[in-house]
Amino acid sequence: MQVAAFLKNLFDLSGKTAVVIGGTGEVCGAMAVGLARAGAEVVLGGRIAEKADKRLAEIESHGGKGYFVPVDVTSRESLHELLDTVLKRSGKVDILINGAGINVPTPFLEITEEEYQRIMDTNLSAVFRACQVFGQYFVDECQPASIINVGSISGLSPLSRVFTYSASKAAVHNLSRNLAREWADNDIRVNTLVPGFFPAEQDRKVLDESRLLDILRQTPTSRFGNTEELIGATLLLASSAAGSFITGTELVVDGGFESMSI
Repeated sequence: MQVAAFLKNLFDLSGKTAVVIGGTGEVCGAMAVGLARAGAEVVLGGRIAEKADKRLAEIESHGGKGYFVPVDVTSRESLHELLDTVLKRSGKVDILINGAGINVPTPFLEITEEEYQRIMDTNLSAVFRACQVFGQYFVDECQPASIINVGSISGLSPLSRVFTYSASKAAVHNLSRNLAREWADNDIRVNTLVPGFFPAEQDRKVLDESRLLDILRQTPTSRFGNTEELIGATLLLASSAAGSFITGTELVVDGGFESMSI
């Protein structure tokens, strides 16, 4: 029991409210379930209510609490509405996860201005907006907080065929480090969770069989990750006890992919 109590004190999120933008997707949905199982009330921010229903049912099956709020991450007004709704229903926000993202495997010379702007707006500018909207609340209310921005292994080492996605995620990594420095005195921690290859919907859209084999050859564990394997890293970064001195870092969960070369 002493071990259980020790671990509970480190990772217990009871009484915390976590807003997970992109929580209706595969990766952030699993992260949201993990937060709820650790005791947090979880707010799923996304576009499609039907996708949220599955995650909310899973959260409830574990005795957790959560609800869905529709949000358009390309709209500052929509993000303000998300924050206002959460404050009215839950009273506060302690944890923010920015995980909305899109990916398109267009060859570089065929990328249109429209496509480039759409990916940048969803993957990068949305993080910028959400960090401003929620960050202003954290600063004004003197609210200690953990912000977890979901980056990508392609933000560390650019991947071919996903040029705009790689560039947008590299910028998210840089933005996170800058905010960690900016808000350290406010007790607002900002970190980047860096997934390798997981069975997310956007990955399935851009990976053909030859690409899959290339990835597996460069991954020491010789497999894709399971989304549940992101939960431990999420709890570490979210917890004010276990992660209290962790800010400005990139926590990589990739099965060793980034450690490999030829």
